[in-house]
Amino acid sequence: MGGSDLRTASPFVLRCLSDLRPVLGSRPTALDVAMGSGRHAVALAESGFRVFGVDCDYERVGQALRRLRGEGHKPGFWVADLELYPLPKGHFDVVLCTRYLQRTLWPRLQQAVAPRGFVLYETFTVEQCFYEWGPRSSKHLLRPGELRGVFADWDLWVYEERSAPAAEAGLLVRRPDGG
Repeated sequence: MGGSDLRTASPFVLRCLSDLRPVLGSRPTALDVAMGSGRHAVALAESGFRVFGVDCDYERVGQALRRLRGEGHKPGFWVADLELYPLPKGHFDVVLCTRYLQRTLWPRLQQAVAPRGFVLYETFTVEQCFYEWGPRSSKHLLRPGELRGVFADWDLWVYEERSAPAAEAGLLVRRPDGG
């Protein structure tokens, strides 16, 4: 299978984190949704965030927990089915989701963000079908402009759609004052 190294953070996420840290103050909170083995949880912790994460895979959450604890961090991770589990409302300064698309989750991600907090989202687009790896079902692929449309009422900081090294859309938006 092709694709990026799933042990290191996405370059898009790293760029956005460098933009976020100066505006969030000391020890902001971040939730890594569908966190897998924690590649972005590590980047968040190294950027000074108090890190929380959720995934449905017990083994991968355990791997992430051992990795972050081994590096001296104290994350708050839990195992849950995101189809069923409610996220805490208004709690996180940043909600991060990468390479996971569950359209029904979007309202809950928005609600989990604290006032003036951010959503950082990156996942595959329909152009990924041209690659020999990655998702194929439209259920797991964004249409052009779809992600931006979901957050149209939020303050846009960064938005891009690219076709290499993978076909992905990335978004960084801030919850408006009225949130």
